[in-house]
Amino acid sequence: MNTALTYAPRLETERLILRGPHRADLAPFTAFLTDSPRMKAQGEEATAPQAWYAFMTGVGHWQWHGFGFFTITLKADDATAVGRAGILKHVGWPQEELAWHLFDGAEGKGFATEAARAVKEWAAESLGLNRLVSYIHRDNVKSQRVAQRLGATTRGEAPAHEPDARIWHHPEAAQ
Repeated sequence: MNTALTYAPRLETERLILRGPHRADLAPFTAFLTDSPRMKAQGEEATAPQAWYAFMTGVGHWQWHGFGFFTITLKADDATAVGRAGILKHVGWPQEELAWHLFDGAEGKGFATEAARAVKEWAAESLGLNRLVSYIHRDNVKSQRVAQRLGATTRGEAPAHEPDARIWHHPEAAQ
């Protein structure tokens, strides 16, 4: 069943479709969290039940905040998820985070930058969220490069909720 689980809008870029999560998106997300060498290298792998909770938290973000993770698909195949990008704000976080991750096999093609840029523009235009941060693990060089391509900078400070991460500040969106 590929019915949207949220009322997330559909965003399109040159190569991508960003849409709300579907039930079928849980399987590739679970595989990413449980089996990805990238997640294991950062010590962030999860169990299948933890992946389910994380996925459902993403769905809940849309209901609670009016924003959350978009599923990233290719225009050529909008049924297959290649990653997620969106806006998060968990309890106790000081501000909204622009976040992204690509599933194995989709990295290295510019999809994260393209998707994150679209989400950032949507957040500014539709929600008035002009000051975003990204919490990126200190060893995650690939995500740091995405943040740099988006114009973000860091002063090296760690967020209280994730001491192994660094806060990347995105430039304020144009009004």
